[in-house]
Amino acid sequence: MIRPLEHIIIPIGLIAVGGLLGWSFFLAVTGDTGERLAAVALARVPDSGVSNPVTSVLLNFRAYDTLLEFAVLLAALLGIWSLGAADTGFQPAASVLDGMVAGFVPLLILSAGYMLWVGAYAPGGAFQAGALLGSAGVMLALAGHRNAGLPSEGRLRILVALGVFVCAMTGLLLMVAGDGFLTYPPGLAKWLILLIETAATLAIGATLAAAYLGGRPTAHPTSGETT
Repeated sequence: MIRPLEHIIIPIGLIAVGGLLGWSFFLAVTGDTGERLAAVALARVPDSGVSNPVTSVLLNFRAYDTLLEFAVLLAALLGIWSLGAADTGFQPAASVLDGMVAGFVPLLILSAGYMLWVGAYAPGGAFQAGALLGSAGVMLALAGHRNAGLPSEGRLRILVALGVFVCAMTGLLLMVAGDGFLTYPPGLAKWLILLIETAATLAIGATLAAAYLGGRPTAHPTSGETT
């Protein structure tokens, strides 16, 4: 019996794509393709506005990609919210756990601020700082704090979109000023990157905490507002 045509074409196509990717990887590792991008990026770090090569790449050399990463996080949260309201959550924590949460959450917030600031010249940055803020929200949710300490839904919508908005608006304003999109002037590069990273930290932290809830923040049963 002759198999349907697509049962033959699809495996052949997948094998061809896999072979092409494998051959490309082999050439990239063993072939003499000239100067590597890593060397080029390291040589241009002093012009990026920060001294941390990772931050230079993420927020300057490939800022377009980072903007899209912010957008992907936002889109993922909107997909979660489309499923409906979040569950009722966990029961209030006992005194020992509640005391531990009360002590650890401020430390996580301070650590997030440190990671944000140190990212300009050492390992750190918006994604690490945002992850710490998000973990603070998760800890609050596990301890029974309604909506993981997030603000009302209206303010939360602004907060989770802040990273995309600030990054995109910065790029557009730079275009109006005569520079390229997300092409920072040398004298302002450091402060523009810090502005974008600060907005991204808040957006990432709020997005991760809100995503952990598994749905739109629910309204407080007495006030009718989201807490």
